Amino acid sequence: MIPHPNPASGGPTAVKVLIVDDSTSARAMLRAIVESDPALRVSGLAADAYAAAKLMQTDLPDVILLDLELPGMDGVTFLKKIMAQRPIPVVVCSGLTARGSEQSLAALEAGAVEVILKPGAGDAQARAEAQLRICDALRAASQTRGARALAGAAGPRPQAAKLTADEMLPPPNPARVVPVTEPVVCIGSSTGGTEALRAILTALPPDAPGICIVQHMPAGFTAAFARRLDGLCQVKVSEAVDGAVLRQGEVLIAPGDQHMMLRRLPSGYRVTVATGPYVSRHRPSVDVLFRSGATAAGRNAMGLILTGMGDDGARCLGEMRAAGAMTVAQDEASSVVYGMPREAVRMGSVTQSMALDRMAAAIMGFARRHRAEVQA
Repeated sequence: MIPHPNPASGGPTAVKVLIVDDSTSARAMLRAIVESDPALRVSGLAADAYAAAKLMQTDLPDVILLDLELPGMDGVTFLKKIMAQRPIPVVVCSGLTARGSEQSLAALEAGAVEVILKPGAGDAQARAEAQLRICDALRAASQTRGARALAGAAGPRPQAAKLTADEMLPPPNPARVVPVTEPVVCIGSSTGGTEALRAILTALPPDAPGICIVQHMPAGFTAAFARRLDGLCQVKVSEAVDGAVLRQGEVLIAPGDQHMMLRRLPSGYRVTVATGPYVSRHRPSVDVLFRSGATAAGRNAMGLILTGMGDDGARCLGEMRAAGAMTVAQDEASSVVYGMPREAVRMGSVTQSMALDRMAAAIMGFARRHRAEVQA
């Protein structure tokens, strides 16, 4: 354990981050990443859960950046103790292994707000993307319900290039007529979204409409997340592959680090999975999915924007609405972070806001009304 308050990094209102990782080199790397953001400050470094607990007795952090592979007490056990005794937002920083993926899902279920992939060796672009992901995750965690809200007091966010969905596909043509087809649902979510998605999908019956989901999650973790949901739900849940057909009763989750787009076929819908630049600071991007939903499905679609920080999805949800889709935002009371839904409401992209526990019924109501229109 190496306590390292660093007053030079961040001001007095900066978010205090406790880094817990058994690797000396990983701690140094993560410290450098955190300290690159003026809104964040490293309040301590710990090599195991016991050293972290000791640090927390004298200097309680705002957010914990936690590795799960720790000596002595493992990270999931430590997380459960934190949530039982003194809940603090926790961001899991895990390595890409099968065990790591399963542990990360267990951590999310135990109360972690987000999982990010531990950076490895890479080129300058890969390092810059890792820095962006980690700092954004820590900022988002600090704004979860019950955490200290920043409200801009921690200073400006470092600006990075913020590309739009134009990088992946053109805007929808308002003059194009989309024929009536089977109903389809597009969902976008970020921080807090894994549990929100579980609440929605487990409440759906087997005849739910086909659903496409973008959840901000690292590569390698979405497959395990899809398998976990598939074991809990009546609908079939899987990680999307390029060219997969979207059918009634099936859910496709965008693979981490790849964009997913909906395409219309004469007989229904399929998805395209593709690499590309970060859009709205994310890959996969909700904006990319929603734009494709507006173009491919139009009034046959329903778009839902769930809990998450930032504005990914807010603008292109408006494109779905303009194309005739029903558009819904999660309300503030049920959101872990009311960022993405707030922006969608502010932009006029939303038909209505509602609590999370009403969304499964809203999806089925939309599907019934639309199918009745198809049969009329």
